[in-house]
Amino acid sequence: MEAVTGIFGFLTGYIVPFVIVLSLLVFVHEMGHYLVGRWSGIRILAFSVGFGPEIAGFTDRHGTRWKISAIPLGGYVRFFGDEDASSKPDADRLAAMTDEERERSFAGAKLWKRAATVAAGPIANFILAIAIFTLLFAIYGRTVSDPVVAEVKPDSAAAAAGVLPGDLLFSIDGTKVQTFDDVRRYVSIRPNQNIVVTVERNGEKMDLPMVPQRTDITDQFGNKIEVGLIGIVTNEEVGHFRLQTFTPLEALREGVIQTWHIVTGTFKYIGNLLDGSMKPDQLGGPIRVAQASGQMATLGMGALLQLAAVLSVSIGLLNLMPVPVLDGGHLMFYAVEAVRGRPLGSSAQEIAFRIGLAMVLTLMVFATWNDISALIG
Repeated sequence: MEAVTGIFGFLTGYIVPFVIVLSLLVFVHEMGHYLVGRWSGIRILAFSVGFGPEIAGFTDRHGTRWKISAIPLGGYVRFFGDEDASSKPDADRLAAMTDEERERSFAGAKLWKRAATVAAGPIANFILAIAIFTLLFAIYGRTVSDPVVAEVKPDSAAAAAGVLPGDLLFSIDGTKVQTFDDVRRYVSIRPNQNIVVTVERNGEKMDLPMVPQRTDITDQFGNKIEVGLIGIVTNEEVGHFRLQTFTPLEALREGVIQTWHIVTGTFKYIGNLLDGSMKPDQLGGPIRVAQASGQMATLGMGALLQLAAVLSVSIGLLNLMPVPVLDGGHLMFYAVEAVRGRPLGSSAQEIAFRIGLAMVLTLMVFATWNDISALIG
């Protein structure tokens, strides 16, 4: 009985939130492709959330098969003339089409229509993230505090640089900071990198160079996270913690800013991986996403939605990578076609698709290995 209870708890606590979050993100992404494709006059054969065998579905009056498939790790929109779900053109089928059929196929559509249809998927993910953050800011607001130092940790980067309790953190690398969270966000993604913190003390500003220390911290769920720290703390007395509320327009602005922070933070993280500032074991795959979904679900709908917004940005950025089989790879092909005046040959595209698939599978295996390694310690 305990085993059954444990399995049921695992399914409801981790798998169900994961499937709900991922299905939402996939649906929005593919809906972007679908809406722009339909608007462009391209015939759509199938819209699937998930891969593999169909579990349930229906065919609409336009001939599109809407379905939920067995493997909830993605989805696709299949256009008329595609060989498979990756939108690779079926050369033999295209050659046998009439002019009217070719005009309604994806490969036969004008270049700008194909590019817009492909780009619409990642754009839809960014719009979803902005919408979620806007909703959260409008409903919950956010807790903020002044960027004033209450305590400096011994042997920290801040202590070595000369930061003192009571200092007001004015800017970092010339960027003005408004709240203590601004400081934390900037520093956390710059471990072992030179930064200059400008503090205001007794009415005078001082530039203090320092290097955030790469540190493993543990969150409330026991997950280890690698961040940069300079060793400063604020508190209620000097930070004046308060709830900041927003009008709908202000919430929208904050939603855009928050989404942009995630975009820039992601690129900074990739740069940190390349230069060795951060370890690659921070890169997570589906197991870690499922774990995070379950953990956020225990904190409430707001936390789960926030995770969905972050993942939505990540999916949008991942799909814009210039790798064949991803949206960014298709856009790269279209850029080449625009310059050459004609598309790449079918053999060249075939080779590129195989290389792209190998790259994506390698990344998935690596991320999954990180997930398993984290689980077993």
